[in-house]
Amino acid sequence: MTQVITRFPPSPTGHLHVGGARTALFNWLWARKNGGKFILRIEDTDVARSSEEMTQGILDGMRWLGLDWDEGPYFQSRRIDLYNQYIDQLLETGHAYFCACTPDEVEAMRAEARATGAVPKYNGRCRGRDLKNGPGRVVRFKTPESGETAFQDLVKGPVAVPNAQLDDMVLRRLDGMPTYNLAVVVDDVTMNLTHVIRGDDHLSNTPKQVLLYEALGRDLPRFAHVPMILGPDKKKLSKRHGATSVTAYRDMGYLPEAMVNYLVRLGWSHGDQEVFQLDELLQVFSLDHLGTAASVFDQGKLLWLNNHYIKNEPIERIASLLDVHLTERGWGGADENYLQSIVPLLQPRAGTMVEMAEMAEFFVVEDESVPMDPAMVDKFLTPEVREHFGRLRPWLAEMPVFDQQSLETMFKEYLGEQGVAFKVLAQPLRVALTGKTKSPGLYEIMEVLGKDRVLRRLARVSGREEEPIG
Repeated sequence: MTQVITRFPPSPTGHLHVGGARTALFNWLWARKNGGKFILRIEDTDVARSSEEMTQGILDGMRWLGLDWDEGPYFQSRRIDLYNQYIDQLLETGHAYFCACTPDEVEAMRAEARATGAVPKYNGRCRGRDLKNGPGRVVRFKTPESGETAFQDLVKGPVAVPNAQLDDMVLRRLDGMPTYNLAVVVDDVTMNLTHVIRGDDHLSNTPKQVLLYEALGRDLPRFAHVPMILGPDKKKLSKRHGATSVTAYRDMGYLPEAMVNYLVRLGWSHGDQEVFQLDELLQVFSLDHLGTAASVFDQGKLLWLNNHYIKNEPIERIASLLDVHLTERGWGGADENYLQSIVPLLQPRAGTMVEMAEMAEFFVVEDESVPMDPAMVDKFLTPEVREHFGRLRPWLAEMPVFDQQSLETMFKEYLGEQGVAFKVLAQPLRVALTGKTKSPGLYEIMEVLGKDRVLRRLARVSGREEEPIG
């Protein structure tokens, strides 16, 4: 059986887009499932727009998603001599020719064709001139003038295009650089690709590439053109819909497992199942189940998935990620065990790790620096409440065990003795300890903060910072 070989060929003119990441994922899964090879290729022949920064961003995004590669990254800009060898071969076999027509002349040909309702394309003026190489000359492919170019697509089914609709495409430009279609085919041929899985925005290029395969005497790979990813307005996903790069979602605190899970479901299905572990995907992924309709990027669904993974990942891993995001906000340095005690309180609540870091702020800032809204202070921290806090501190200080059960018991005793309901102190206590009006349970918070922090924070708002306890 022929070894399955797939590839992902991003252009380093921008960050790794979620659409490109999905394409990479489909190719990676198909190669890994079949024990094949996954190749990474950087298509950087657009020198003016390509950059090392974008290349590194693409590699970082791939690594974050866990999409490792077996070969590469190959760079097209370093393979120009190879492309020219294949162009020379096409010239020698009569499948290509030199063209001396200027860009203005070619545009005039297309305008004339449009005026008569014909297909706007190069009219073949230099086809029979037997020109040699020289200044101002490009190399064009000699497209068959009759018949059709057909191929079987694993998603679209049979595709056929009349050759009369196809242009004599340029293979080598005036600057000596090979064109996209030529370079892609040479790469796929020399890398022995068996499957080309890509977005259907490339579908119009495929007949041209099929003709090049045939002219080179090579077998076609299996093509699979997957529908595009759309925004909620059913238009092509773009920045106006929000973040579109993979690394932006990483920085917003999404987990790579959630992103992989979400991307694979954009255009692929396995029954009604929504949540997939990676090892499970490697078992069930199939090109047969690629969808034929465009997918809509649903931010809410991605957020739901991310929360699912945050809730179910080991505490140790989430605590490590939390430390990274806290450090980025200037709140780093917390003890590892302390962070691990914080995480269970926030896992059910946080949609992203950034949200968790924001929720965790009051746990890690200095006690005198817990941010408080003056309006909340005025509303909840009344003189009566502050007096209660002053009386509470000795009760708390004398507790031999500072856990949820003991705290609940102590508060019942205190409230009974004072003749007040818990609701009188609950929200003020939350504001004093966290600076917020919403948080996990009070007894949970107090146990995690620990006795010393609780005492210092109550002293701060009761006006008794200098009063020793015990």
